[in-house]
Formats: sequence, C-alpha cells, structure tokens
Amino acid sequence: MAAFDAFALILAMLALGLVFQRLRLFPDSAPEVLNKVVLYVCLPAAVLRYAPRLELGPEVIAVAAVPWALLGATVLAVSGVTRLLKLRRDQHAVLLLCVALGNTSFLGYPLVRALLGEDALPYAVIYDQFGAFLILSTFGLYVLARYGGDAEPTWRDIARRIATFPPFLALVFGLTLMPVNPPDWIAGGLQRLADALLPLVVLAIGLGLKLKLPRDELKPLAAGLALKLLVMPVLALLLVVWLPMDAVAADTAVLESAMPPMITAAALAISHRLAPSLASALVGYGILFSLATLPAWAWLLTNLP
Repeated sequence: MAAFDAFALILAMLALGLVFQRLRLFPDSAPEVLNKVVLYVCLPAAVLRYAPRLELGPEVIAVAAVPWALLGATVLAVSGVTRLLKLRRDQHAVLLLCVALGNTSFLGYPLVRALLGEDALPYAVIYDQFGAFLILSTFGLYVLARYGGDAEPTWRDIARRIATFPPFLALVFGLTLMPVNPPDWIAGGLQRLADALLPLVVLAIGLGLKLKLPRDELKPLAAGLALKLLVMPVLALLLVVWLPMDAVAADTAVLESAMPPMITAAALAISHRLAPSLASALVGYGILFSLATLPAWAWLLTNLP
C-alpha cells in the first residue's frame, strides 16, 4: 500500500467512524470488539507474515534497544514537565504511559509498510514486541500500580501477561517454526488478515474518539504530544547513528518512535481513573497530528544522507 493510499484510507475510516458514532449506529462496545479482533486475529497474522524474514543478529538487538533507551529519556522529560507545569499525580502518570508507549503495532505496522516499504516490517515487529509490548507489561504495569492504587504486580503476573499475549506468541512461533516462504494459501490468508489491520483499527478509533478537553489539561496535552511526536523521534534519530544497524532498520526505529500514543496504554489509564480526559485526548489528537508528522518524518528519513 502506497503512503498516499494509506493516509487516504485513515482519513476515510476515521471520518466514517465519527459519522457512525454521531448516528449511534453501533453499540458503545463496538470499539472494544474491533480492537479485540485486531489483537487476536490481525496482529498475529501480521507478525507471522513478517517475523520469519528476520535474521537474528546485532541489528535486531539494536532496534529493540531504542524504545528502552527512549523510556529512560521519557521518565526524565516527563518529570521535568511535571515540575515545570505543576501537574497532578494522575496527569504525570498518564504522560509517563502515553509518551513512553506509542501505537507501534495497530498503526505502526501498516504505516511503516506504507512509508518505508516491505523490508521495514520485520524491524517494526521487533520494535513493537521486544520494545513497546515488554515496556507496557513491565513499566506500564508498575505505573498503573503506583499511581492507580493497585497492588504492585509480581514477576509472575508480568510473565503470565507476556506468555498469553497473542502477538507475542505469534512472534515466538514465527521466529522458530514458521517457514520464511509458507505455502501460497497460508501466505495469502495471512496477508489479507494483516491488510485488514489498518481499516479496522482506524474505524475503532473513530467510533470511540473524544476530542473535548478541560482547559486545565491543555498544557499537559501539548507537552505530551510535543514529547511523543517530536522530541522522542529526534532522540531516536541521534541514537540510531551510534547503533549497529543498516538504514532500513534505523529508519524503522525512528518512525516507530514517532507513532502517536498507544491506545491500550490510554485505555488502561482510563480504567484506573488516571486523568481519563487527558488520556483520551492524547490518543485522539495524537492520531490527528500524526497524519502530518509521520509523513514529515518519513520524508526526512528518506532524504537524509
């Protein structure tokens, strides 16, 4: 899918979702159902389609290291913003989650493919599964427990979450047992399911998108989006220069770092009553602004020497 086609599809499905939301043609649970279809069907299919092409080596480790390095930068940056803007504890927690965690799978896979090409997809899988997903399962659970009032998760809880996550199970299978060139009927079926990822995700976003925001949360919203869409990709760009990876892997790591805030991270923050309007706005406005920032980053990456 060409980049123009991908963004045209995003705009069309987002508009369709907003129209359906206004007309109340779907039940309130529709976004959650669509996201579960993506999580249990489309994402594993995409992982199985592209993970077997990976050759494990220094580049894979380097790509996986980028989101973890950015996590450290996120903690420092969000702590500074919290002190500067005198944010509440719940706002601080939401920024920690939504700046550290990007939409590296639901939007990341199809947009990396559209903007950088098929060869970039295996690296997007590594960035997402060994980076964003593991960060959500460890750091994310810790933030929710510390600021949301839950008991701190045990290592057993974290291991169980990782071991039962469908895309991660698909990754393990894809790296060990899945052939690089499966039979055509398998490859074709997986590709069709993977292609359904983008329209289903964006339709779900449109159905649940909320853009209203209290005035006192405009500053944390602006700070969070600036950190996620601009500062973190700049840091990633500076970082990949020093890591052992080729141009495709480096471009993929930077573009994945520029993805808007993760839907799942915001949903977890909302479920724990952590600044729900801010969490929702970071996702909604993040998607809208990324329609401009992501093509700009892709253009910059393809034109850098």
